[in-house]
Amino acid sequence: MQANVVLTVSESKRLIAKGVAALPCVKRALQKGLVVISTGTTNAYVLEEILGKTIEKAAYVTGRTTPANVRQSDYFPKKRLHDVVLRDGKIVEELDRYSGANELKAGDVFIKGANALNYDRKIAGVTIGGPGSGGTVGAVMGPIISRRATLVIPVGLEKLIAHDIIEIVNVLSEGDELANHVPTLYPVTGTIVTEIEALETLFPGLRVLHVASGGVLGAEAGVRLLLCGDSEVVASALKLVESIQGEPPFLPYEK
Repeated sequence: MQANVVLTVSESKRLIAKGVAALPCVKRALQKGLVVISTGTTNAYVLEEILGKTIEKAAYVTGRTTPANVRQSDYFPKKRLHDVVLRDGKIVEELDRYSGANELKAGDVFIKGANALNYDRKIAGVTIGGPGSGGTVGAVMGPIISRRATLVIPVGLEKLIAHDIIEIVNVLSEGDELANHVPTLYPVTGTIVTEIEALETLFPGLRVLHVASGGVLGAEAGVRLLLCGDSEVVASALKLVESIQGEPPFLPYEK
């Protein structure tokens, strides 16, 4: 059986969050271990799914991409929510994403979103806005790797890019004359969770194909997916997708 579905960006974020919460590695670490949920737009949905409650998602964001003419202070609150770190499923107030990374051990999970994706190569890219520090990812990748923790990367198919991420990283390193704030890009690998992995995790036996992107009336940067499998699993997946459709935009925007 086959079924066609269209997801807006916010619907995709909700679906990906449900998929992340259902990952075996995340479920194990929530039972016994450490789960660090770094701030980010998609991770705000992940946090809601893991905690089982709504949050002020706009406050659980650090870097963000907006249209050039948008005054971000009109949309994002000055006071940000504290990073959430859970030990054995309970919030550890004294830890944030940086100190939490230094507490990681094998079997623990660090969840970090991305800004670019080479899906076939399973490489993601994280933009680094400011010089020197390397941002969140620059500070935490060492502990994640050395402590053998699992990096989970929730990232929508909207982040697919046309060029090789490693090539872009090399080109960016050559820039010595810059205009209009050129960010750098940090390549990362890990457990990448797009809409495809989310659905296939939630519904074993389902095959998901990304067949088209884009649209209008709110479907800009949306994705069209083909669900394939036996009739029961496709019907179940379709039911979940339909329950997600109608998810409001991350933030309302009026010109």
